[in-house]
Amino acid sequence: MTSPISSNWFYYTTMASLAQASSAANQPGNSANPLKASGNSTSMFMTLLSSMMQGGEMGSSMLAALNSPASSNNSQMMAQLNNTYKPISVSLPSSTAPAVAETVAQPAVPNLKTDLSFKPIQFLKLENTLGGKLSGTSAHFINAGKKYDLDPNLLSAIAIHETGNGTSRAANEKNNIAGMMGKNGLRSYDSVEESIFDMARNLRQNYLNQGKTTVAAIGAKYAPVGAGNDPTGLNNHWVTGVNRQLNKLT
Repeated sequence: MTSPISSNWFYYTTMASLAQASSAANQPGNSANPLKASGNSTSMFMTLLSSMMQGGEMGSSMLAALNSPASSNNSQMMAQLNNTYKPISVSLPSSTAPAVAETVAQPAVPNLKTDLSFKPIQFLKLENTLGGKLSGTSAHFINAGKKYDLDPNLLSAIAIHETGNGTSRAANEKNNIAGMMGKNGLRSYDSVEESIFDMARNLRQNYLNQGKTTVAAIGAKYAPVGAGNDPTGLNNHWVTGVNRQLNKLT
């Protein structure tokens, strides 16, 4: 088995030969100068190798350090690290163009509700406002509003205006609280509740569903100015009167 010193001696002998060749290459007149760029570091390296070849103190110290136990342990440690080191292989994803987002069909937007659609109301306020033939009918206005998606206050405001708040002859004799007309004039109902629901049905089918979603638009058809059945011109005040009652209730 070759001793550490012999191996190191062989190594440094080889390096010294290379150094001497390099030194010769640096002599003036020698055109081949591959080590010229190394400068002073090359001179120091050749000095160190020459000292080691000549058995000087610097060379002996270097050989002793190389053959010391610490050096041996360091060599073993490096060998173990070299044996246990396993390079990690990382696979990078291939560069691809970004995926195109799928177009999602948007749901159809439902018809937007108007201000005249059903909404909760102040029950006690409505109950305390209604009078005459309309007294105690707040629940009917609310239920009719829910069924036909109408603001109960709108139904109440029309009834109050049409009947003078439940005091008109049509309300007392025919239970007609909305001025609803038939083939023979004013319609008759079995109850005020029936009249309220018929008014709500008429407003939803023949007015709001036809795009008439304001009091003014409803009034232009419900109580047209100059109508033949309005000899006293009460229709002129229909829009103003209904709006006034509606504002009191809201």
